[in-house]
Formats: sequence, C-alpha cells, structure tokens
Amino acid sequence: MSEDEIYQKIAGLIQDHFQLSPDKISPTLNFQKDLDADSIDIVEFVLELEDAFGAEIPDDDAENIKTVQDAVDYINAHQK
Repeated sequence: MSEDEIYQKIAGLIQDHFQLSPDKISPTLNFQKDLDADSIDIVEFVLELEDAFGAEIPDDDAENIKTVQDAVDYINAHQK
C-alpha cells in the first residue's frame, strides 16, 4: 500500500470517527490540539487503525502518534 493510499484510508477513518469534513484533514492535523481529542478518543482511534490495517500498535508507539502524518508514517513503516 502506498503512502498516499494509507493517508486516504486514515483520512476516511478520521472523517468517520471525529465527524470531520475532508477539507479539514491535512497531514499536520494534530489529534489533541486540532480535534480536542482526549485520551479515550485517541485509544479508540488507534484501535480503528489497528483494525483497518491489520496491525498491532503498542501503547508506547501509540503515544507518539500525534498528527495524521505520524499515523501515516507509522503504518507505512510497519506494513506486513
């Protein structure tokens, strides 16, 4: 899966999970600062990432996923 395909899939998850319009989503979007996501929102979103990409994201790694680009980079680096 290319980085752009990963980005598009993650953007779709963000649209659904955070009820956000596509034009508001960018690689620099910060889950906590821009979406006011609390720790529960983040955990739920990481679980959705795991399901969508068939990957397991350890808690230590999940703490470092702060922006959309962080999520894309992580999935891209850990693809099977």
